[in-house]
Amino acid sequence: MISRRTALAAAAVLALAAWGTPASAQDKIKIGSATAVTGPASFLGDPIAKTLRMLVDDINKKGGVLGKQIELVLYDTGSDPTKAKQFAERLVTEDKVIAQVGGTTTAETMAMVPVFEEAQIPFISMGGAVVIIEPVKKWVFKTPHTDKMACEKIFEDMKKRGLTKIGMISGQDAFGKSMQARCKGVTAKYGIEVLADETYGPTDNDMTAQLTKIKGTPGIQAVINPGFSQGPAIVTRNYRQLGISVPLYQSHGVASKQFIDLAGDAANGVRIVAAALLVAEKLPDSDPQKPVVVAYKKAYEETTKSPVSTFGGHAYDGLNILVEAIKRANSTDPAKIRDEIEKTKGFMGTGGLVNMTPTDHMGLDLTAFRMLEIKNGDWEIMKD
Repeated sequence: MISRRTALAAAAVLALAAWGTPASAQDKIKIGSATAVTGPASFLGDPIAKTLRMLVDDINKKGGVLGKQIELVLYDTGSDPTKAKQFAERLVTEDKVIAQVGGTTTAETMAMVPVFEEAQIPFISMGGAVVIIEPVKKWVFKTPHTDKMACEKIFEDMKKRGLTKIGMISGQDAFGKSMQARCKGVTAKYGIEVLADETYGPTDNDMTAQLTKIKGTPGIQAVINPGFSQGPAIVTRNYRQLGISVPLYQSHGVASKQFIDLAGDAANGVRIVAAALLVAEKLPDSDPQKPVVVAYKKAYEETTKSPVSTFGGHAYDGLNILVEAIKRANSTDPAKIRDEIEKTKGFMGTGGLVNMTPTDHMGLDLTAFRMLEIKNGDWEIMKD
């Protein structure tokens, strides 16, 4: 007998698996996405799925690509890397997609990489860790800023403010572990000294003990929290409960309104490195990125009736980069599309200005990041 969980999972797959305007098989361009619509990473994956559906609908209404309609084949991984790999295999062997825009987390992405590399199908990931693209993998690209970049941008800000002695409290999910290591790897470059280094597990619901150790460490001037999902919100609440007065820095792994909602009033004063999308309307009119982020934010919020997040923005960038590559290639041949993705130059997305090369499958630099602070439950651009 099929279990209730299995039946529900099957129903979810059927509900998500085909999104696009009906057309005959030869008139379709199949693009896949295995994305965490549900589960612990749903605050990342749900905006990705909503964005992809919105864009595919819009593209198809305007005539599609190369005269063909896009069919989005979207599976819900439930935030499970094992399911992500299984769906990647299905996208390749059964659905015959020409590319994937998906991979919500680093763990899911890395589980799927071998599948798309072996099948020689372009894979544009939404995962955060630099390991996704370093070392370079021929068929794998990503749109979010890397964890290493986040460390460097945060350390730039700390150094500018004379904050050189820090504590770290890092999540031990794939992203948290990676960013913890990347931050340690660039401390010397910025003259940063780590005086306390604590960690927490993906299912931990109280970090008071670790934060008490950090609070009791003499000389600490700031604290950084690499991590995503609910962990950083718990850290933030515990941080305020303990009355720790030094600045708390969070990563782009929490760049969504959900983090503020989960952390509550404790979020006020938190400093975060993130994409410009979170402060779209607050950018100066002279900023060349403003028209892009304002337009996406307006379309997303009108279509979904929910607040925009940078994670949906990563999907916006990924699908548009892919569509432009298909147009330049004038082909649905995965190899030709891959080559054109790698040649992406001067693409202004929600994440910043993208200039890819054979040795850089992301194409962003530190200018794509903004330093923000949460004030009165909203994002504000930090002043120098």
